[in-house]
Amino acid sequence: MEQRQEAEKQEEEQALAYRDRIGFVGAGQMGEALICGFIRAGICSPSQLCACVRSEERRRRMLELGLQVFGDATLGGAAELAAASDIIFLGVKPQYLDGVLEALQPHVTPNHLIVSIAAGVRLASLEAALPEGSRVIRVMPNTPCLIGQAASAYVLGNHATNEDAAKIYMLLSSAGLAVSVEERMMDAVTGLSGSGPAYVFLAIEAMADGAVAAGLPRDKALALAAQTVSGAARMVLEGSGDGSLTHPALLKDRVTSPAGTTIVGLAELETSGVRGALIRAVKAAAKRSENLG
Repeated sequence: MEQRQEAEKQEEEQALAYRDRIGFVGAGQMGEALICGFIRAGICSPSQLCACVRSEERRRRMLELGLQVFGDATLGGAAELAAASDIIFLGVKPQYLDGVLEALQPHVTPNHLIVSIAAGVRLASLEAALPEGSRVIRVMPNTPCLIGQAASAYVLGNHATNEDAAKIYMLLSSAGLAVSVEERMMDAVTGLSGSGPAYVFLAIEAMADGAVAAGLPRDKALALAAQTVSGAARMVLEGSGDGSLTHPALLKDRVTSPAGTTIVGLAELETSGVRGALIRAVKAAAKRSENLG
């Protein structure tokens, strides 16, 4: 009990130490995942967050989370959100971004940091649509930030400062892994970690289906499949014991005995082209991200 109270106290102190007000233009699946991730990590409190949303469903959900909510950014909400925010996350789909930027542009000041999570939209396009000298950062997060297990990448715009870099790193790393990359790498990031959770969900579902076909009850098959993927990932990330990554090929070889069950299963995966399919999936998603820009 005392440990839980101490942890809650530390989270409250962390939130109080982080003073920036954060606004979200668009709060769909990715936006909500970031919002929940920041709140869950204790990096900020709901009172520091606000959002512009279009639908009644999204409005109700943001109110449930404790956020201040404004209306459609293109119908006056942008002005209200800008006045209430220090950092503004652009969380709308790429095809709606031009309208949002047009509505937001008159209200962006030198005090604002603009963070875009729109896939494929280049920094040059963002900076051209905002007042000259605007501080912009492009981010590609993923939905596991909802549970503090995100894999996020970010790249600084021409006018973003070292302080801005420190802020975005603190925010993103509070919800998982955060890495700085060059902008030319962002499409690959989108194809890998941005879209990657869906590939893994598909793999978990397929593994569970195989176990059901082999006689295991559905609930146990799904739990075992999910935990197997989670545990295997942790071994890559932490198995070395010294903070460095362990190559998955090495781990695979360690658990593959001659004439055993694992090598038979792996041979079936190779025959079915699973390795190549995953490579092509990442490349195709990266290409789509490139085309969006």
